[in-house]
Amino acid sequence: MVVIKLGGSLSRSDNLVNCLDAVEKNYRGRAVVIVPGGGAFADQVRIAQQHWQFDDNTAHYMALLAMQQMALMFNALKPGFVIADTVAAIQEQLERQRTVIWSPDSIELDNAGIAACWDITSDSLAAWLAKTVSATELILVKSANINEKLSLRQLAEQDIIDKAFCAFVAQTVFQIQIVNGQNWAARSLWRQELPPL
Repeated sequence: MVVIKLGGSLSRSDNLVNCLDAVEKNYRGRAVVIVPGGGAFADQVRIAQQHWQFDDNTAHYMALLAMQQMALMFNALKPGFVIADTVAAIQEQLERQRTVIWSPDSIELDNAGIAACWDITSDSLAAWLAKTVSATELILVKSANINEKLSLRQLAEQDIIDKAFCAFVAQTVFQIQIVNGQNWAARSLWRQELPPL
């Protein structure tokens, strides 16, 4: 099983559609869960919090709503995929061989003890989900250019991944890839177009 987090910033260009196409074409027949970033919806939460100075707990729930909005948008772009909110619902849809878009359930995350702070974004939530569903691979697809020589800690220091990610993936056994969306989609789609040997 692979968990693929598609960064919300991908939605600022055609990269989002290309990445969704890459998931559809390159991961057909595999158990796949897509985790949406919050994108512009989460950015608006940050702006509102700075202006109104409300607490991080409220911002956390608003940011989860941002991810849920992105899940709806992903599903509108790929109607063949299906939205699921809880781990049980995800597993049920995977058993039906459906590609799943995760729309995180706030109660389930509360019960899991996920802290309400900006150090934890959809990156860390994707890591939590990958561990919870026993994924074999976690791919974070970003709009930023990725230096493959940098460690996870260095990527966190550069704000490429969130500050809590390293703690969430400590002592996990799944493979982790952090990739640039444009390059990742191009490679994935190009592989699909190669003629059979």
